[in-house]
Amino acid sequence: MLNYEYFRCIHRQEAREFAIEHIEPAAETYYESGKYPWEVLEAGMSANLVAQDIAEEYGGRGFDLPQTLAIYEELYRADASIALTLQLASFGTDIIYKHGTAEQNERYVRPVAENEQITGLAVSEPDSGSDLAGMTTTAEKDGDEWILNGEKYWVGNAVEADWLTLYAKTGDGDTRYDDYSLFILPTDASGYTVEHIPEKMAYRASKQGHITLNQCRIPDSHLIGDVGDGFEIVTEFFNHGRVDVAGHGLGLAAAAIEEASQFVHNREAWDQQVSDFQAVKHDLAEMRMELESARALTWRAAKHVTENNNPGYWAALAKTTATEAAVNCAESAMQLYGGRSVLKENKISRIYRDVRVPVIYEGANNIQRDLIYKQADWS
Repeated sequence: MLNYEYFRCIHRQEAREFAIEHIEPAAETYYESGKYPWEVLEAGMSANLVAQDIAEEYGGRGFDLPQTLAIYEELYRADASIALTLQLASFGTDIIYKHGTAEQNERYVRPVAENEQITGLAVSEPDSGSDLAGMTTTAEKDGDEWILNGEKYWVGNAVEADWLTLYAKTGDGDTRYDDYSLFILPTDASGYTVEHIPEKMAYRASKQGHITLNQCRIPDSHLIGDVGDGFEIVTEFFNHGRVDVAGHGLGLAAAAIEEASQFVHNREAWDQQVSDFQAVKHDLAEMRMELESARALTWRAAKHVTENNNPGYWAALAKTTATEAAVNCAESAMQLYGGRSVLKENKISRIYRDVRVPVIYEGANNIQRDLIYKQADWS
């Protein structure tokens, strides 16, 4: 049996060293320019920190959920938008590995693991995000092909990727949850058009796209798993993903605490160090309490999700708690930092913007509260 504590320690250190060398020095530049951080992504590939959650049999390092959680916590601690770019390079490949054919894995997953291609996941739409059974993009069977029509929104790497994992409606049955399926969608397919979503106030180095599918044809061999299994597969995928997003929150909360601590320990007011005021000490203590509480819950959730023990409940708990801890820590840090907190040159201003994003993606936190209530044991 693998000693996961040992591996988590090694991979966390790998990620931290990479973040210090490659992410932190570039973060402000990419925030200002809003450009896709190809150079950092390529460095991450060289460091074997990109797409390495893919199984070893297809060229990856086979990182499990606790290992990716440790890595993401360190990368997001350095800069959320660059970290998301590194993460999204292989986003969705786990779906093909678990539910696709050996041929699909060799043709599409292996090149991503070997850093020859990048990919993404197309689920959300302009008028629907958290409601997985409310998507309207369709896939209609036509002989040995599928015809795709509709729109997808907030798709990471929609412009940059070589192919995407697409979630589309394939039925109109009595049970809305059985109407969806998953497909491999090459981005050079006829009928696929895409544009970058306009500039955002946060996560500026991470690029999302708006896709339009107009009579877009793909072969039947691009169906992943069985027709009608899409909702269940994506739900399982997001249970793991939400624990990773909790790691995003932990990294951002840690970064906010670091910025606030450094500032108050190096500033004087009324002839004493700002950190000597009791109210400031209490604020810092509260921030650490939130971080450590969220971290303990997240790691507990990682264990339960890995063991398939009520995974939806634990994933929702962790995602909501950790991302909201990041929001609270960032707001406290801004207050402690004072007037300089609003200057774009200071990292805390980027953190403050970035923490507003993870509370929304992979299921908005109000939706997570619904899931927590529905899946909790109230007996």
